[in-house]
Amino acid sequence: MSETLPPPVWVNTKELLQRMLEDLVTQSRLAVDTESNSLHAFREQVCLVQISSTRADYLIDPLVLKDLSALAPIFSNPKIEKIFHAAEYDLICLRRDFGFSFASLFDTMHAARVLGYPAVGLDTLLNSKFKIQTDKRHQKANWAKRPLTTEQIHYARLDTHYLFDLRDVLEKELREKGRLEFAKEDFARACLFDEHRHKNNGESWERFANRKDLSPRDLTIMAFLCKWRDVEAEKLNRPVYKVVMDDTLVMMAKNPPQHKVDLSALGMSERQIQLWGDGVLAAVRHGMDAPLVERKQTETRNDALLRRLEKLKVWRKNAGQEMGVESDVILPKPYVTVIAEKPPKNLDELACLMKETPSRVEKYGAQILKVLGVKNAN
Repeated sequence: MSETLPPPVWVNTKELLQRMLEDLVTQSRLAVDTESNSLHAFREQVCLVQISSTRADYLIDPLVLKDLSALAPIFSNPKIEKIFHAAEYDLICLRRDFGFSFASLFDTMHAARVLGYPAVGLDTLLNSKFKIQTDKRHQKANWAKRPLTTEQIHYARLDTHYLFDLRDVLEKELREKGRLEFAKEDFARACLFDEHRHKNNGESWERFANRKDLSPRDLTIMAFLCKWRDVEAEKLNRPVYKVVMDDTLVMMAKNPPQHKVDLSALGMSERQIQLWGDGVLAAVRHGMDAPLVERKQTETRNDALLRRLEKLKVWRKNAGQEMGVESDVILPKPYVTVIAEKPPKNLDELACLMKETPSRVEKYGAQILKVLGVKNAN
């Protein structure tokens, strides 16, 4: 596939947004992608939204157009299919920044996974299917910087321009292999918003709470160091690792420094010590004297539940190998958990637990019940 592409449409005014919407509402399907600045900011945000129709490739600038609510009816319209590649992250970002909800989705990366492709990156698929090469260097670019380079603009539009063709090729293969229903059910589940799954994950130090090499006092010092780092990172609007790396904080929590001279041996550069040495030492002192933080108690699971989990995981791994796919394609992780926690006694109960994926119940229901030890499962 070789063609000279017309320039994409840069959408950064209300008038251009309205003109684009007049095109989008007439379409039966659209290709969508986003670019964010997670590697370059304290709080990431969507910095570019790419949407391709059959008429044009649009690059929408949300840093200028603060209000993108006019796109909400497009994303929630079940009559307009939205094609993504690796939809999960884009959906999280679009929900977080703009409050969008979604209906009618096709994820080309997940389709490739259901087909058993060993490599499912967009660059790999475009190259193998259409001999199109993309420049991966821009994946880690700072998409909040303006103006974008010519190369960035070209890279961004390629992320959606060929998704229509890729989608059609993969759908044909899914249909031929009898796996289309699996994929369609997964696409529909991706549109559902799981509030529990996407809730706030708590304070930043809690990421380290399960480390066995940190004593309660070490963890308390770590909590104060993380709070100090969060404040500094937010002031500078940069990711926390660009202030001080995790490993350095852990070293300081386990070997609390008392003087600035100690900080160098623990991994801080002279520049970091000059900027933040006093703040780090103050955080360590507070952590040394403060009441111990409490680790969250992990929910204990009884032996019978753990045995069911293990049996289900072994079964789906073997089934995946037989089908030539990753095990979660056979039985997605949420179903493994709920089936182990609430073991069904018959096919009707299993179908209730897996109501969003009836094709898997039909194909694997009897096997799952047999794994659980249900008699007369066949």
